[in-house]
Amino acid sequence: MSEVTSGPAVPRQGGGAEALTDDLRRSGARPRPGTAADTVGGAVPGHVAAPPDAAAAADLLAAAADHGLTVAARGHGTKADWGGRLRGCDLLVDTGALTGIEHAAGDLVVRAGAGVALDDLGTVLAEADQRLTVDHVVPGSTVGGVVATGLSGPRRFLHGPVRDLIIGMSVVRADGVAAKSGGVVVKNVAGYDLAKLHTGAFGTLGLITSVTFRLHPVPPAVRIVRAATADPAAAGAWLRAVLHSQASPAAVELDWPAEGPLTLQVLLEGASGGIDSRTAEIASLLDRAHSDDAVPREWGSLPGDPGDTLVKVAVPISRVLGAAAALRSAGEAAAVPVGIRGSAGCGVLYAALPAGADPGDVARLLARARSEVADGSVTVVRAAPPIHDSGVDLWGEVPGLALMRAIKDRFDPGGRMSPGRLTDGI
Repeated sequence: MSEVTSGPAVPRQGGGAEALTDDLRRSGARPRPGTAADTVGGAVPGHVAAPPDAAAAADLLAAAADHGLTVAARGHGTKADWGGRLRGCDLLVDTGALTGIEHAAGDLVVRAGAGVALDDLGTVLAEADQRLTVDHVVPGSTVGGVVATGLSGPRRFLHGPVRDLIIGMSVVRADGVAAKSGGVVVKNVAGYDLAKLHTGAFGTLGLITSVTFRLHPVPPAVRIVRAATADPAAAGAWLRAVLHSQASPAAVELDWPAEGPLTLQVLLEGASGGIDSRTAEIASLLDRAHSDDAVPREWGSLPGDPGDTLVKVAVPISRVLGAAAALRSAGEAAAVPVGIRGSAGCGVLYAALPAGADPGDVARLLARARSEVADGSVTVVRAAPPIHDSGVDLWGEVPGLALMRAIKDRFDPGGRMSPGRLTDGI
């Protein structure tokens, strides 16, 4: 069960700009005026403040609540342009100082502050031959950013998405009350699964201050087996064969650039003694397969360039190659090049559309893709500015919207936390 650890019993009352600045400063976060460089979700924040610790973060959000401020969070800003556009951002909470790491190597557990960079965390864990099995999909990402966006990479195929690796979390609610959960049963006092609610919520339910993860040993041997084809049907047959094999892959990835053949990549990890036989088994299922004993530099990365519009497609695994082909077909019909990369073994793909693509063409592409991928979802997770400006539907039909709204109202009744970052203005 979660535990409320701090927070004001009676709200303080604000009184104008000077009182606001004083209240924010009292948290120890040293607020400053926001600039264009601080833009998040399309909004320039009124103030930016970096709390030195979780207690200061709670005081900061309490002051924001007293003054009715809209609030968003930022780590390294690598996904500041993801999601919908904010309706406002009076206060941007910079988590850069929340960088504590507590590593219990004997228990295969680590607790990391929201501002810890994944690269830095990996360096610490590697000293004990351990790792957090989360691929670095976006370079420079922080713990808080990865969890808030729910971004999981190729190795989710074997080890599960990032939410399944979380065994504890500390957050600050919209009203400034700090809460934490941990252990086998991760729930808050109202019966909610606190960690799972905040994972992928884009900061719309509160501020993540730290996360506790379960870890895995670093595997002694790694092998990548890949094969390329111009025929999606052939790749689909390869995928089915790999998924039914006894080789226990750690990941099965698809890479289909806007120009060029489709490549299926299979990651094998484990004991050195068995890696050769597993490699041979996978290679026998593919056509003209090649293998390497190192993960390529671009492994797990998103397709396209940072400014491109990024579309996420989630479908049943049996439909993943059909969904990829549907995306390419929709792109051809709309005259928009489409590059695709993602976890074929999990049914999750990302498609990059050029930043300069005409919004009308993108809207037509999305409409066609959604009609052809009826048993899945097609959402825009990062939109180029012209796409936002033209009002293109980023989300499509969202099942469970009423439940999402109810949870938002339960945790943020004032609608102040990252308002508009998710569908339906949530």
